[in-house]
Amino acid sequence: MACEKLLPRDIKLLMNNLKEVMLSNKEKLIELDGIMGDGDLGLTMAKAFSVASDEVSALFPDLKDGTATEEADIGKIFIKAGMAMAKAAPSTMGTLMGTGFMRGGKAVREKAELSIHDMAVFWRAFVEGLEERGKSKPGDKTIIDSLDPAASALESAASAGRSLKEGFAGAAAAAEAGVENARTMTAQCGRLAYNQEKSKTLIDPGTVVGFLLIKSFADYISAEN
Repeated sequence: MACEKLLPRDIKLLMNNLKEVMLSNKEKLIELDGIMGDGDLGLTMAKAFSVASDEVSALFPDLKDGTATEEADIGKIFIKAGMAMAKAAPSTMGTLMGTGFMRGGKAVREKAELSIHDMAVFWRAFVEGLEERGKSKPGDKTIIDSLDPAASALESAASAGRSLKEGFAGAAAAAEAGVENARTMTAQCGRLAYNQEKSKTLIDPGTVVGFLLIKSFADYISAEN
């Protein structure tokens, strides 16, 4: 049966998947970030998502005794994950990730299940949070350049009445294309901006993080079908 809605326990599993994805891509992100940055992006993302996964897992205690209750508000789950990230990894990208999850969480507050429409709302709020906090916009060669196309793809999928699987498949493809499109851009923000001309043709490591985020959601939802 198709996965048409995400439930609270799906978010727990998704956050655990994201932890594993960031851990497995740690060296790749370190390498990309080390070309013209300080090379700590892989470490930061691995730490941020590991802590966030632990925080979310704690919201789903052992129910054997029949007294413990699980968190049913998905918005709160995302907010707590974002707060944990911001506290554990107070670097630029750690702060941005925390902001994104908190803003997205607020946009879907008090929801016990998320449809394709809700996910479109979540990721648009996520992107807007990053734009405001990072003072960046599409075309600046940042994580926005992979996440903004993904959010737009989800919005289009929601308007067309597509399934979560179809929506995230399109969003992942859009995010991947965003990584490649950003190669030709001149960096306007972050460490790459210190060497604007040299930044041309380089992969922005932030865009890769954005792609990994969306791809993790797409892979999880696809596996549930």
